[in-house]
Amino acid sequence: MMAPAGAASADRGSVVGGASSEVVVERGDRGSAVRAIQRALGIPADGIFGRGTERAVRRFQRSKGLVADGVVGPLTRRALGLAPFSHTAIRGGSVRVPSVLERIAQCESGGNPHAVSPGGTYRGKYQFSRETWRRLGGTGDPADAPEWLQDRLALKLYRQSGTASWPNCG
Repeated sequence: MMAPAGAASADRGSVVGGASSEVVVERGDRGSAVRAIQRALGIPADGIFGRGTERAVRRFQRSKGLVADGVVGPLTRRALGLAPFSHTAIRGGSVRVPSVLERIAQCESGGNPHAVSPGGTYRGKYQFSRETWRRLGGTGDPADAPEWLQDRLALKLYRQSGTASWPNCG
């Protein structure tokens, strides 16, 4: 989703005075900024930043000697020859989350999508185990996944088994 520069990625730019208005585009985002990126990469421009777009961004970043994180921040955007994006050029891949899942997320992680349990077993906003995450279709570390994807997979899990997967918070 779109995020201010200065977050975790190396391509999120440097932050002066603690804030920046630079728009960062990453997997899960949609809109005209994504179409512009896709056109610049020479891939089909459907306006959806999915797995294929992320792979193309990583390839481009490697070819330019940039950190291949799959995120289009100021460095990658400039290397693509694109002007800065406006906040209105991006729509996130958000999911409408039922209030019960909002309560579970608050209970499990304080709503923090990057949370990791003390032992490292449970990860992300809903404290997924890696096994559950993979079973639901997730890849990689849940705590590194975009929040919209964590919401989507938590909703899938909730629809499958109700609150049983969160015995201390359901």
